[in-house]
Amino acid sequence: MLTDRPLTSFKCLTFDCFGTLVDWEGGIYKALQPLIQQLPDSHPLRNDRLATLKAFIRHEGDAQTANPADLYKSILATAYGNLAKELGVQASEEDKTAFGGGVGDWPAFPDTIEALQRLHKHFKLVILSNVDRASFARTLRDQLPGVDFDAIYTAQDIGSYKPDLRNFHYLMEHVEKDLGVKKDDIIHTAQSLHHDHTPAHQVGLVSAWIERGQEVESVMGGDPTEYEGKVSYTWRFKDMAGMADAADAKAKSA
Repeated sequence: MLTDRPLTSFKCLTFDCFGTLVDWEGGIYKALQPLIQQLPDSHPLRNDRLATLKAFIRHEGDAQTANPADLYKSILATAYGNLAKELGVQASEEDKTAFGGGVGDWPAFPDTIEALQRLHKHFKLVILSNVDRASFARTLRDQLPGVDFDAIYTAQDIGSYKPDLRNFHYLMEHVEKDLGVKKDDIIHTAQSLHHDHTPAHQVGLVSAWIERGQEVESVMGGDPTEYEGKVSYTWRFKDMAGMADAADAKAKSA
């Protein structure tokens, strides 16, 4: 939903985490190397980061659709095993379990912590993530030290994965119940046009697109020309630092 309200007139930022605050693509691609290194040099995915991530995302999405109540670490393990089968390489049960448990190893983007600390001066901060509680707790401890969120809502809490609209209805209901913030005072802040901005548009949430992907071509964000009429973000920032700069500047000029 589009708005002409100034950024700092809102009370709460709700965030996707993995892709927006944490480098999901970099973390996943590094963790997929035991599979990639088994491929012959002639294989098209041997040195194609973007295509490899697209293949993994396809398997992850299939697993989430088929088993929406599974914990994210199980979804990751299933996707890893199914990708290995597709590629014709080996993945033991131990390998799959290790991959599924690796969420907390994925690094935060360099600008994330400082930007969130600045934004917290202006807004309540809430997580809406396709992850399980234990995995997010490890991310918070190991990758986001010094960041305090006012609420954290995971796929484990909800029983479904974004872009399911149930996740966004849960978000709006619980932010009002838990924090006293109504829907009209929320900005949903995310990278993925598919997982976040499309459903945010469908439920009428104001949103901000954190584009990411300038250093390395990204598969998670999406091409806005392919989502014309399906998304309606009001703000577009290259990174979280850009959003924090905009909020600080607006607050200073008020």
